Amino acid sequence: MDKKEQLTIIVKDLCDYALDREDVKWITDNVPEFAGLSIDKLEYELQLLKIVTVGWSISYYLQDDPVKDKVVEPFWQNIYEVSGNLSQATSLFIGKEIDYFKILKCRLDDYVLAMSRIKDDNPVSAIGPEFAKHFGGPDDLFSFMAGSKMFMAALGGVKQYLQAAGFRVS
Repeated sequence: MDKKEQLTIIVKDLCDYALDREDVKWITDNVPEFAGLSIDKLEYELQLLKIVTVGWSISYYLQDDPVKDKVVEPFWQNIYEVSGNLSQATSLFIGKEIDYFKILKCRLDDYVLAMSRIKDDNPVSAIGPEFAKHFGGPDDLFSFMAGSKMFMAALGGVKQYLQAAGFRVS
């Protein structure tokens, strides 16, 4: 298999991982009932966070690798295409226009800005509160923890995958 085919498979695998709902379901299934969270809305926000985190993680872990753009650009192009299909289907279903990719981009911008504001090098300390702000409110511990778990799981999943694919990531 040549390098181009290998990169195509890597991009497909990372897109599939970003869109997979297994860990989203695991997190929502473990939220206690007394937390009073809307599980449907939590699933939605966690999926947004997962997609954004996978895309951000690729750039983060491959920042010094010459193939970074050959993975990042097609990843986001694939997400754009999936988002377009989802937007179209959702718009037909609910009767108003939805731009899922625009929502993803806004979330990415919000999370990157939140990470730029922290004084330490631990992005998790920014993501939990930012997720809570988008979901349950800045003081909602359960949404804070759910967002932190999703971010850490996706970040770790991308790192593990890239290492298994032969990339040097730390």
